[in-house]
Amino acid sequence: MNMIKPVLVSLLLLSIGGSAIALGVNDTKISTKSTSTSSAFDKQAIKNKLSQSLGLSAGSIEPSAMPGLAEVLTDQGLLYVSFDGNYILQGKLYGVGNEVINHTEESLAQVRVNGVKTFSNDVIVYPAKNEKHVVTVFTDITCGYCRKLHEQMDDYNNLGITVKYLAYPRSGIKDRTGDYSQGFKDLRSIWCHEKPEEALTKAKSGSNVANRICESPIEAQFNFGRQIGVNGTPAIIFDNGMMLPGYQPPEKLAQILNSL
Repeated sequence: MNMIKPVLVSLLLLSIGGSAIALGVNDTKISTKSTSTSSAFDKQAIKNKLSQSLGLSAGSIEPSAMPGLAEVLTDQGLLYVSFDGNYILQGKLYGVGNEVINHTEESLAQVRVNGVKTFSNDVIVYPAKNEKHVVTVFTDITCGYCRKLHEQMDDYNNLGITVKYLAYPRSGIKDRTGDYSQGFKDLRSIWCHEKPEEALTKAKSGSNVANRICESPIEAQFNFGRQIGVNGTPAIIFDNGMMLPGYQPPEKLAQILNSL
């Protein structure tokens, strides 16, 4: 039983595309048998099932755009769960009518907007003098394209784009031994620096990072990134909550922002 849970959780959270599983209350197993889906919407049943069977912490639980299916924001991302909690879907939910609507992206966009606001005092900012747009970028100092983006900071700023950084150590928070990863410690040291903007620029230029320890937002920012679908850096979030994964040249990013 102790071996089955982690394996199932990993399969659920790391699978690509839509997937579905059926969960039992007292045991965790994949089922191919059909059960009734006519149950009434039961938030507590869903919350209990996710916690007991998969060890997931559920935040908001609301009916989705699809009848009989709840939209659940967990600490590991957005999931869809049957009203009785017996079935889980991982993937994107689209509405097909006069136009195709990505309901998953709409929901995550609002989560991103709200989440970014909570870190308003914990970002490293490179402001544009004549600000037209603001983007929030998940970054790591070991990422080649993150360094390329940072090398062109003056170009982004000159185009009126203010860049705010959130930390996302690609190596994770802890290493295999359970100690803090080097990526986490480096980003913590930068965020703890009295001049974090200078420290981040030097680190992205290849300079060693002097170890500093303080109460930092690194772990919270990393967890927020995982929750909203970040799986690599750089990941760019616009003011409307739309997320664009990967590096974008200054002129191209300006074009995208101007078109929104």
